[in-house]
Amino acid sequence: MKLDAIDMRILEAVQRDGRITKVALAEAVGLSPTPCWMRLRKLEKAGIISGYHARIAVRRIAPVASVMMEVTLENHRQADFDRFERAITMLPEVIACWSVGGGVDYILKIMAADIDAYQRLVDDLLNREIGIARYFTYIVTKTVKEETALPLSVLLSGTETPER
Repeated sequence: MKLDAIDMRILEAVQRDGRITKVALAEAVGLSPTPCWMRLRKLEKAGIISGYHARIAVRRIAPVASVMMEVTLENHRQADFDRFERAITMLPEVIACWSVGGGVDYILKIMAADIDAYQRLVDDLLNREIGIARYFTYIVTKTVKEETALPLSVLLSGTETPER
């Protein structure tokens, strides 16, 4: 699907505020409400907009431990990767998992009630025998920056999308 400058403005606006009204969105992108809404629906149907989410300030509710974990597997057959990935997708504490190159196989972002809960999770993973050869834990002590909105204008600057 080819996007134009108006589509890009719609994407940027709904990233900033997923609860924006149809009228406010139309005003923000310079369209009347009906064509704007039709474009938004087209972006949703194409899967470019995959959902709307609330951003929860969990530390205002309870203390939590944020942990980054590097994992290297014992073996590197497809079945080994599949087994590990199946196990990880079932864990609600693992809020992100990336398969990476460059010395480790995966980087995980984990949210646990505390460090003890994190260690119990790791012990459980090791006991499951899902192929973990070694892991490294990095405790997040301070969040300096955490964005959910993608920098679309930067990422797509080399594409044929017209300038705003």
